[in-house]
Amino acid sequence: QVQLMESGGGLVQPGGSLRLSCAASGSIVSINTMGWYRHTPGKQRELVARITKHGSTNYADSVKGRFTISMDNPKNTVYLQMNSLKPEDTAIYSCNGNIYTYSKGSLEYWGQGTTVTVSS
Repeated sequence: QVQLMESGGGLVQPGGSLRLSCAASGSIVSINTMGWYRHTPGKQRELVARITKHGSTNYADSVKGRFTISMDNPKNTVYLQMNSLKPEDTAIYSCNGNIYTYSKGSLEYWGQGTTVTVSS
């Protein structure tokens, strides 16, 4: 079994910064991709940023230049550094991983979500 544990959400003023972390644990053989999604009530979940095991990244247009995703491979942990935060970044942020285990092959796993609120 694989678990994803997020941390780092909270309340921040517009223009501020936060760093989200997501640690994957369990019977992990390899991590193919990890990423962050966000959603707000009434809106579809959207991809914020994703990183592959080779270090390739992609971002939503709305966060390019402000957010940076990175991964610490030995720790199986992905980070999302969020700068210049805007009220429209307010959402529940969920960690996602495409992870390979011997028992189940490559599957998608999700964290429980962490809330980010950008407000003055």
